[in-house]
Amino acid sequence: MTARLDAFSSPTIMKVFKQITAANTVLKDSTLPVATQELVKLRASQINGCGFCTDMHFKDAVAAGETPERLNLVAAWREATVFTEAERAALELAEQGTRIADAAGGVTDEAWANAAKHYDEEELAALVCTVALINTFNRANVMLQMPAGDYQPGQFG
Repeated sequence: MTARLDAFSSPTIMKVFKQITAANTVLKDSTLPVATQELVKLRASQINGCGFCTDMHFKDAVAAGETPERLNLVAAWREATVFTEAERAALELAEQGTRIADAAGGVTDEAWANAAKHYDEEELAALVCTVALINTFNRANVMLQMPAGDYQPGQFG
């Protein structure tokens, strides 16, 4: 597969992605666990059909010490026993936040309250921003048909 547009040589895309990446750096410095951030990014990328981001976040998570077993079960997290209650709440919030168009009313009060049991306000803020940012990257990469499989952990700094 070849991308529709070479994002890496487009000054416009690179300027925008640089800003989005800077926002993501803020999230890495938050108290929301990095493992949770990667699980959420992986799940949203799976839902959105973004092979590029699915590849990236699987590999980054493995490089950060996450187990392939847990990562392979992200798509079936409801049935999997390998996730904490906090991670499950984050994955539910991520799914509902990603499927806004599919879910009447967006994120339910129940999903929000469940996440709020496990995360303080700043962690919830980081979780919301993580979901929003990965959805932005997913949508751009899907539109561009960015090929997946060649990503190396840490490739983009």
